Amino acid sequence: MSTDQLVLLLAAAVGAGTPLVLAGLGEVFAERSGVLNLGIDGVMLIGAMAGFAVVLTTGDPWLGVGASLLAGGLLGAGHALLTVTLGTEQVTTGLALAMFGTGLSAFLGKPLIGIPNPAPFAAVPLPGLSGLPVLGRVLFQQNALVYASYALALIGWLWLMRTRQGLHLRACGEDPAAADAVGVNVTMVRYAATVGGAALAGLAGGYLSLAYTPAWTENMTGGLGWIAIGLVVFSTWHPLRLLAGAYLFGAVEVAGFWAQLAGIEMSSILLRMAPYLFTLVVLVLITWARGAAGMPAALGRPYFRER
Repeated sequence: MSTDQLVLLLAAAVGAGTPLVLAGLGEVFAERSGVLNLGIDGVMLIGAMAGFAVVLTTGDPWLGVGASLLAGGLLGAGHALLTVTLGTEQVTTGLALAMFGTGLSAFLGKPLIGIPNPAPFAAVPLPGLSGLPVLGRVLFQQNALVYASYALALIGWLWLMRTRQGLHLRACGEDPAAADAVGVNVTMVRYAATVGGAALAGLAGGYLSLAYTPAWTENMTGGLGWIAIGLVVFSTWHPLRLLAGAYLFGAVEVAGFWAQLAGIEMSSILLRMAPYLFTLVVLVLITWARGAAGMPAALGRPYFRER
């Protein structure tokens, strides 16, 4: 493989890993607050469908981004109402949300199938950075949503690990009673993290239909939401390690297509399975080596002040 081909492969890996960065980052915030959201894949589908529908109507891709964020946030609000306020079992509620999002997006998005996106996000080289050797072509000749994912991962890490508000959020996921005792509003923090996390998952879906594909098809996430949840464990609930894991998964995904283009004989079924098999192997190895290191102690446990 030549240097140019390697650079193109890495640039494609960044593009393929971006929805995992966005969805995984949202899940990190939700889980750090103590709320498990297994409905990420359904939320992504709703975000993809809503964003695409708005772009078709308005012709403005940024309004599509807003619609994806809003649609994801609304589903997140429903999840928060059920799990934080009513204290429903979070695994069951998340699975129901995944099925609801998948079904609703297929129903509402059926008339949109086969219509091309009239205003997709195009690659915009960043002045001063796109000319850097190798890194410039890999990281800084992408579209605006990819650049937004870089900023969100960095700002998310700084906020979560270096600010008082981030400490409060982490405290809600570790020991909500102790956080409550020092004046943290656990319910409000968990609501904000769940709604914000789901909004990011909606944006991840919007990235697929507004920039990466760009079009709308049923189940266009292909299970990426589940991979994002796995990457949260892979990253041990750390935003920057999540970024690396997402791009590693993206590299595995695009490597299969490059192998086909290079004339390497491989089963198409095996190629499609490769990223998921890779994720399973990595998760098994991490669990074996490190257990549940980094997992919030109160993850999945509802908190009620009077109990």
